[in-house]
Amino acid sequence: MSEAMIQADGLVKIYKTKQTEVLALQGLDLTVETGELTALIGNSGSGKSTFLNMIGGLDRPSAGSLIVGGKNLFTMTDKELVVYKRDTVGFVWQNNARNLLPYLPVLENIMLPMHLSDVKKKKEKATELLEMVGLSHKRHSRLNMMSGGEQQRVAIAIALANSPKLLLADEPTGSVDAKTANYIFDVFTELNRNGQTILIVTHDTTLSKKVKRVVAIRDGKISSERILKEKYADRLKETNIDWKTEDTQEEYAIVDKAGRVQIPREILTSLELKDNKVKLEHTDGKVVISRPETEE
Repeated sequence: MSEAMIQADGLVKIYKTKQTEVLALQGLDLTVETGELTALIGNSGSGKSTFLNMIGGLDRPSAGSLIVGGKNLFTMTDKELVVYKRDTVGFVWQNNARNLLPYLPVLENIMLPMHLSDVKKKKEKATELLEMVGLSHKRHSRLNMMSGGEQQRVAIAIALANSPKLLLADEPTGSVDAKTANYIFDVFTELNRNGQTILIVTHDTTLSKKVKRVVAIRDGKISSERILKEKYADRLKETNIDWKTEDTQEEYAIVDKAGRVQIPREILTSLELKDNKVKLEHTDGKVVISRPETEE
């Protein structure tokens, strides 16, 4: 079995100010295998962006363990971190201003990160990446001549310039229309078919329901996972499926290493609990959660 691309164990992140501490991650455990395409979802403040920034080498863990591509981000020196960000991860930001330089034409934007590495035949590789995202005809264009969706596709090509082991994308479809979002997702799926490991943070319901594995973060921990049903795995490009409403995935609660489970809020709400106690029963291979008899 190949080495996991991402291995997070008991990951903790604390942000401190003079007056307060904010616990952004609370012992998060997650494994992403090499070659997976995984989506991270969660409400604002859940910890998903903090986790993505740690994987990208933009922030440091406070405690726990984080191994990405065989590299230990907890013990990495500043010099090693620079090499890691250059060679191991590629980052696609939602804000195109963080990906692109407006005074350079598209081809030179893609070639720029290659000058920091030892990439040979830079122009040829940049041209190949542009063809891959369907923009070879825009190679000499400047960014003010391109739509937001086209700029985002250029950003994907830039993130792949140094052939990273892991591609990270932060809300890659957050500022484009539905048609462009579908095209961008098709680019990600094609990259994944060719072996690229990809981790996407998204609020896009349609996109997340097409991903084979969706991990939900709540209160700084993994709360649940959704796995794409097998019958939908080969139908991602079909237009006759209503991906927003179709039940395409199976959802599973996650038991952490301490045996704890986060019960989905909608289930807790339906129980109409008067306090924080529930009754657990193990019956016929099932765990049944109910209100205590005194509340019924």
